[in-house]
Amino acid sequence: MIRICFCLLWLFLCLTSGCNVGQSSSSAAGGEKAPSADSIRYATGYTITAYDSYTKVEVRDPWNEGRLLQRYLLIPRDAQQPDGLPQGTIVRVPVKNMVVYTSVHCAILDELGASDRIAGVCESRYIDVPAVREGLQSGTIIDLGEATSPNIEKMVEIGTEVVLASPFQNGSYGPVEKIGIPIVECADYMEADPLGRAEWIKFLGLLTGRAARADSLFRETETNYLRIKSLAEDVTHRPTLLTGMKFGTPWHVPAGESYMAHIFRDAGADYIFRDLPGTGSSPLAFETVLDRAIHADFWLIHYNKPTAMTYADLQSEYSPYSRFDAFRERRIYGCNTNSSLYYEQVPMHPDYLLAELIAIFHPDRMPGYRFRYFAPLDE
Repeated sequence: MIRICFCLLWLFLCLTSGCNVGQSSSSAAGGEKAPSADSIRYATGYTITAYDSYTKVEVRDPWNEGRLLQRYLLIPRDAQQPDGLPQGTIVRVPVKNMVVYTSVHCAILDELGASDRIAGVCESRYIDVPAVREGLQSGTIIDLGEATSPNIEKMVEIGTEVVLASPFQNGSYGPVEKIGIPIVECADYMEADPLGRAEWIKFLGLLTGRAARADSLFRETETNYLRIKSLAEDVTHRPTLLTGMKFGTPWHVPAGESYMAHIFRDAGADYIFRDLPGTGSSPLAFETVLDRAIHADFWLIHYNKPTAMTYADLQSEYSPYSRFDAFRERRIYGCNTNSSLYYEQVPMHPDYLLAELIAIFHPDRMPGYRFRYFAPLDE
């Protein structure tokens, strides 16, 4: 991974390279107009700078402030490589064949009209995007196995040009790092603003030659989100909120600076763990959660089961759940990810989730709303 101080590298390039490195342009690699640097309004995890002959995308390291995770140089696939390029990973665009590790990014590519670029996936059992499921069934998309140890021979055989993945702190891609295929890391899940996460669609738009469509889709999401947010801005009562469940020993909750905590706030809720630092998730002991959230007004859970979860099911999984007020007073809402596209849709459509949460916390602000993800638990 490239972890070079941007300022020092830029000074070096200005002194040693040709003038084309320093001249920005409105033209994007791949033929479409690239978003300008100031058009990235919400995302803080990456920047885009378009030049005459290539587009530079810099992904910041979300775990080390001030450092880069990666620098990508997007060059039209039929053009000669420009002289005087800065150090970075060269990606020829638009990408025609890619391997995608996550269901979220498969869903984004599908919305961009670029699902046909997906040549392979890892851990297909977790991917519910219809176009990908159809491709797996027909054989146009290959399941390469586990993301930690994918089938490298197959990856090369299908002509993979790019591997699209979500980075993790101190993570490694194993043998994939040694075969010369660019690994494009999308750290969208570490954004603090829900619209910031959604704005990563612009990066994938550049990779696939769908920049204009990406911009259009994002603008629609932004408009809807801000409109829905305004419905709860003047609420006088903010119900307290608990989320998640215990898995193994820890209970993971969204950190206070995460995009989920941001959505809870915009939906007019008082998130119990809003004071936890960070933009990811925080593992807590059950006793800590019980102590702080025993009197929470609402409790949201996610689960994956063939049938809807009931209060009896929840108590049978872990009997101390029944000690929470939200359990005893029947104010738990569950999202069955087995029968909804929650994980595929919400990252790029936070407006969907925002509307849902306002309908739960402040039903008078969303009269007649039809739920798409959550439902009250049955007895």
